Amino acid sequence: MIRLLVGILVFVINTVYANRPYPRFYVLETVARVPYFSYLSVLHLYETLGLWRKADWLKIHFAESWNELHHLLIMEDLGGADFWGDRLLAKTAALIYYWVIAALYLVSPRSAYHFMELVEGHAYATYDKFLNAEAETLKARPAPAVAVQYYRDGDLYMFDEFQTSQVAADRRPQVNNLYDVFVAIRDDEMEHVKTMVACQQPNAQQDLLSPHTAVVMTTLQPAEEAAVENQVLAREG
Repeated sequence: MIRLLVGILVFVINTVYANRPYPRFYVLETVARVPYFSYLSVLHLYETLGLWRKADWLKIHFAESWNELHHLLIMEDLGGADFWGDRLLAKTAALIYYWVIAALYLVSPRSAYHFMELVEGHAYATYDKFLNAEAETLKARPAPAVAVQYYRDGDLYMFDEFQTSQVAADRRPQVNNLYDVFVAIRDDEMEHVKTMVACQQPNAQQDLLSPHTAVVMTTLQPAEEAAVENQVLAREG
């Protein structure tokens, strides 16, 4: 079922947008945000009902959606959303996938995470192919202002928080031109893949931390660490 859902999405995007890269990326990024909204909705439902509380997972998934939002803003800046038909297709697909993934996450979180692992893997391969084909053209174009703000000049806290395989503040992409921007986007997709893989591990609910939380927990002195752990345990109930 998971591969079928991904396969339908990939087939539609590859067929309709074979020769229109920026609209293609716009549709891909619009849909790619949605599963993170689904995860957050279900996690908030669990917390409201008192079934499960995991603040770090809420932060990680929100940071993932924040990252995809900026990918989307970049594609809009490049003209990917100029045609109303592309916007209609993207938003319709996003609405459908939101409910499908929310239902799947209720039944099998691991399957829902595997879905996004495959989607983000496809996105990585798509951007990598585009970079190889259009390198010289992209290097001659300036980086969009929204990309410079997100990757270099803005508050980078949320940029760090979705990358569970990285140390906080360790990855800082260059954004000197449009080629650099697409390299950063491509590499973001691989970080999403790694985070989705981490979420599927058997001990993830106990051990998976957002990067900034992990830094705090590993740099505290033993007494301070115990105090923080006690605070976390009290807060988490």
